[in-house]
Amino acid sequence: MTSYDSGRGRADRCPGVLRPWIAADGALVRLRLVGGRLPTRALAALIRIAATHADENLYLTKRANVQLRALDHEDGCVSPAFVEAVTAAGLLPSPSHELVRNVMVSPLSGRRGGRADLRGVADRYDALVCADPDLAALSARFLVVLDDGRGDLVGRSLDLGAMAVSASEAQVSVGRDGWGEVVPTSDLPDVLLTLARRFLAANHGGAWHVDELADRGASLLGHPHARDLRTHVTALPLPHGSVQQDDGRVALHLPVPDGRLTPDLAATVLARAGDEVVVTPWRSLLLPDLEKTP
Repeated sequence: MTSYDSGRGRADRCPGVLRPWIAADGALVRLRLVGGRLPTRALAALIRIAATHADENLYLTKRANVQLRALDHEDGCVSPAFVEAVTAAGLLPSPSHELVRNVMVSPLSGRRGGRADLRGVADRYDALVCADPDLAALSARFLVVLDDGRGDLVGRSLDLGAMAVSASEAQVSVGRDGWGEVVPTSDLPDVLLTLARRFLAANHGGAWHVDELADRGASLLGHPHARDLRTHVTALPLPHGSVQQDDGRVALHLPVPDGRLTPDLAATVLARAGDEVVVTPWRSLLLPDLEKTP
């Protein structure tokens, strides 16, 4: 099912593996990473895929995803070999819902600072979305943003979101300035799922975003709430370099110039990374859970 915006008069064309954007240099695809999290083994596979099928580089986006460029295509589709390679790397877990798996999380959540670890919330919400056939109709631009209470994502544009106000609670948000209840973080995936379903039910004009609804999403909440005072925090940009984690290990925040992860820089990342890397909304890479060197 394709989503339309009546004001634009055209389909949402945000790219994916199975719906590439055809550019002058070839097909462009976007791989969606929930919370920006990417197993290092999958990154290694992706680097090989880029060398074989694309222009060798990986391109980081401001939504903490990865793009590949200059892929061969025919009749608007990339090659089956490319799709098979991406699937084998574990980067296309739900072909039917690949375009709507748009979830951002504070990159250091659960590792340093913040009020709550929201990684599990993101994973559970993603699983619930992928299990609901109707939610494949969401726009590929529909975005969920989860701030763990430090304020690093609180200013981001979003459709649905939440900000942790304690270790076990978060306040729900919709659109640019709508705030809902403070709910237990354990309930948050189901609450967000319900709001996504309400958005589809209210979306008679083919809007891509909550703010495009006639009431800017107020009806999704049922009863809007005042913004909790504990959400009025912001965080400075994460500095590059070594970051002490709460568990005594360290994370390394690496700049990626212009968001372009070249083969040489990728080799450096693979040599230093642990089990996982995190693509940040600032088009950089976080290498967490590293042991301190003497």
